[in-house]
Amino acid sequence: MKKNIGVLDKVLRVGIAIFIAILLYFKIIEGQLVTYILSLLSGILIVTSLIDFCPLYLVFNISSKRKGAEN
Repeated sequence: MKKNIGVLDKVLRVGIAIFIAILLYFKIIEGQLVTYILSLLSGILIVTSLIDFCPLYLVFNISSKRKGAEN
């Protein structure tokens, strides 16, 4: 599995996940289905940032990692 997520991408993913978690915690966004979907999205963002790999980036042949950066 080749890493394809750069540092800025990781920071943005974690920031968005935290933002979603805060919105859900303070019940700014409500609704059972919306809550489940946003929780799943937040979890996916955290996991992909931790493992430095995004399957969608692989499908579309995208990489936010700097050229020459170590894998």
